[in-house]
Amino acid sequence: MNRNLRRWFTLAWFIGAVTALPGAAPASFEDGLRRHLDKLTNDELPGMAVLVARDGKIVFQGGFGFADIANKTPVTPETKFRIGSITKQFTAAAILRLEAEGRLALTDRLEKFFPGFARGAEVTLHQLITHTSGLRSYTNKPEFLGRVAQPIAPDELIAWFRDDPADFAPGAGFAYNNSGYFLLGEIVAKVAGKPFAAFLREAFFEPLGMKDTGIFVNAAPPAGEALGYAVADGQAVRALDWDMSWAGGAGALYSTVGDLFRWNEALFSGQVVPEEALKRMTTPVKLPPGVDGMIYGYGLVISKINRLPAISHGGALNGWSSDLTRLPEQNCTVVAFANARPPVAGRAPSAVVRNIVAKFLEAEIAQLPTPQQDPAVDKKTYANFLGRYSYPGAVMTVTTEDDRLFTQITGQQRFELFASAPDAFFLKGFDAQFDFQRNDQREVIAVQHSQDGNTFRAPRVVASEVKLTDAELDAILGQYQYGPTTVMTVTRDGDAVFAQLTGQPRFSIYPKSATDYEWRVVAAKVSFVKDADGKVTKASHTQNGRTFDAPKIK
Repeated sequence: MNRNLRRWFTLAWFIGAVTALPGAAPASFEDGLRRHLDKLTNDELPGMAVLVARDGKIVFQGGFGFADIANKTPVTPETKFRIGSITKQFTAAAILRLEAEGRLALTDRLEKFFPGFARGAEVTLHQLITHTSGLRSYTNKPEFLGRVAQPIAPDELIAWFRDDPADFAPGAGFAYNNSGYFLLGEIVAKVAGKPFAAFLREAFFEPLGMKDTGIFVNAAPPAGEALGYAVADGQAVRALDWDMSWAGGAGALYSTVGDLFRWNEALFSGQVVPEEALKRMTTPVKLPPGVDGMIYGYGLVISKINRLPAISHGGALNGWSSDLTRLPEQNCTVVAFANARPPVAGRAPSAVVRNIVAKFLEAEIAQLPTPQQDPAVDKKTYANFLGRYSYPGAVMTVTTEDDRLFTQITGQQRFELFASAPDAFFLKGFDAQFDFQRNDQREVIAVQHSQDGNTFRAPRVVASEVKLTDAELDAILGQYQYGPTTVMTVTRDGDAVFAQLTGQPRFSIYPKSATDYEWRVVAAKVSFVKDADGKVTKASHTQNGRTFDAPKIK
């Protein structure tokens, strides 16, 4: 439920290519953007809503494609979309509003509001709001997607994840965590003495004129909503329909692009929380040395787009994705919604927002200093970096050609790397840096990838001690029924094997034997079980101390 949605595993990292918008001359920016988005639209696909504003004035807003394909209902700027984890900044603002009123403190412990959590006497609201609590996200539980279509009471959901083991000691790490924000939403309700939805409506939506925003209730959906779809191979089907009682303060809001424009104008002009609280919302949490994580404040991601400072958050649910971005130095807001996840090609909201920023603010971007290539770096050292690096959900392969160094992430085009220092490289046209790390023997063992304000470490893939034949690899390929609406698809690319759950990215799995594999982005393993004839009939999945069987269906 967010820009980097964690349901079961952490989302894959992608460099991502920017698709240029049509030229600004002789047509205006607005005409060029409309033509660009029109080209991505046809009669059989879901749509998008987009808004661009600067200095408090809307420069562009439009709807494209269909909110309801069967009934040919078009998307308009007034169409209501589920916005997923963009909700988190509203939850954070609610907590800060109550703090300003003296009704709670960010140093308060979870135990004060919800007794019974392991380490609940140590976890603070600050840690919940910055994803540093160590609590395990309930959306990571294997059973989640099999249950999420049915309604659940808040107390029942909290009880469902209360006893889950922590991922790390409070404050010792960073892990994007929907459990923390669900709890924060319920803490708002407890302290305010009214439902979370009512608090948001009275504190924010009504005063700010946000008439088309609220907590989504499946039994009473808002008029003019977009239906959610999944797109694969150019075909759209209705997506798994979450009951939003599972999302709460982590991701249950719906809104329009216009209402989120109103929200951003109010938030960044000090109408939502006091100036000091807004500063904390937009200040990155300080992580312990050596800890990777998003550059995250309170419900907001601090990053850069084309080297311009940006404050943003995204949202992602089965069937919906969204992005709300503020460029504070340019006083610019860009909003993009899509009623498809997996998305229509070229219409992922985060990519659309980046494309818009690149074109709309190209004059300012052109004036920024660019990373400088160091010609003194010896090209003979490029051999040290060759090989594969284990990214979340993908593999980055580093190669050389004609004394040039290249990087390619699974499923993406190849990009050239340029040296800024002996072990440091960057991409031209992207805010992406690659710092190769060495051990005491000066061997390259990992790469630290930094992009748009986010940083993580990708270990170098060492040759597996398990060598499997093509026949052994092919034997496990296929689809496995993980739940009523969830299928795990196993594929291969050469000797690399991938597993992908419905609605999620694919992740590498690594062989321990011909039938036993493990994930390295999470503590999980799967064994492929054969019948008496040697044919794989099911997968046995183990995670969080639980094992279940998933029959092979294809």
